[in-house]
Amino acid sequence: MEKKKVTVPLVCHGHSRPVVDLFYSPITPDGFFLISASKDSSPMLRNGETGDWIGTFEGHKGAIWSSCLDTKALRAASASADFSAKLWDALTGDELHSFEHKHIVRACAFSDVGLNCLSIGILLLNLSYNLSHRPASNACVMHIEKLFLM
Repeated sequence: MEKKKVTVPLVCHGHSRPVVDLFYSPITPDGFFLISASKDSSPMLRNGETGDWIGTFEGHKGAIWSSCLDTKALRAASASADFSAKLWDALTGDELHSFEHKHIVRACAFSDVGLNCLSIGILLLNLSYNLSHRPASNACVMHIEKLFLM
């Protein structure tokens, strides 16, 4: 009779409030990574295999509802109840840009090639940022579109 392989659950300590979203990066040359969104206002980056803490992204003033990494795990994005979505350097933890919304931001995502970042607020306003254009103001080009439910 074959023995069943037992896997021990991975427990990651660090957040002080409930975790509401987890995102695993694709496999990169450095492995894969996990970013967590929590009501404690600080997304955390971890090693995806071991759960070891790598860093915390600090700067939001409200609950984080969503967080994600681009395909190379070089940039992170977060969506918050403080009416903003933030773009982060995943290697240094530095805030690259803050995108203001008129209400709570509930979701964020990168395009498959990582050239666009999308954030969606509770008012169903879709803000899409082209990350390849870097005007002199250091802001990203933004496209606004109202979403309608059928």
